[in-house]
Amino acid sequence: MIIDENLLLEYGAVYEDYQAKEIIYDLGSVPHYYYQIVKGTVELNNYHEDGKEFTLNIMSQGQSFGESLLFGDKNYPMNAIARTDCRILKLPKPDFLRMLSENMELIFTMFRYLSDRLFYKYVMLFNNSAIDPVLKIKSLMDYYKESALNQKPYSYQVPLTRQQIANLTGLRVETVIRTIKKMAEENILKLDGRRILY
Repeated sequence: MIIDENLLLEYGAVYEDYQAKEIIYDLGSVPHYYYQIVKGTVELNNYHEDGKEFTLNIMSQGQSFGESLLFGDKNYPMNAIARTDCRILKLPKPDFLRMLSENMELIFTMFRYLSDRLFYKYVMLFNNSAIDPVLKIKSLMDYYKESALNQKPYSYQVPLTRQQIANLTGLRVETVIRTIKKMAEENILKLDGRRILY
């Protein structure tokens, strides 16, 4: 958890349930809440003019999203969509800012979290500019595995579908499927049915 649930509730947060595929907020809307995932998975995305989805990030239990925009005056540059049934804690912006001002240690927690997210964006931006799809997919898997306790080869089950990997790397799903098979042949990862072990 980024912020303890009890503290969020103390400052006025409420639990809100979302069905899979339900929009939490959409592109262009005004940021009014701090969101923290209690259960489920949320995807941040955009759509190109041709309708192709581009996934910016996939967030899960204990993570927050959209919080950086509570510190400025810009509207959301992306959509937030529940990818599974979700339970989310929502705290209004004024209460969120008051909570931070009254709990200074939380400011450093938020800085660390935002710093990690910026690091991810820089790494992905650089690696997505690469031509080699192996490099793109490997850097994505490295990022996800980084927080796992066990760092041994093939110990981490990648929590992404091939379509999600395609959306996060800007590759076509067919390219992802071929590249993952190639990576398995080169012992970079292992396949166990549909599961990817990295």
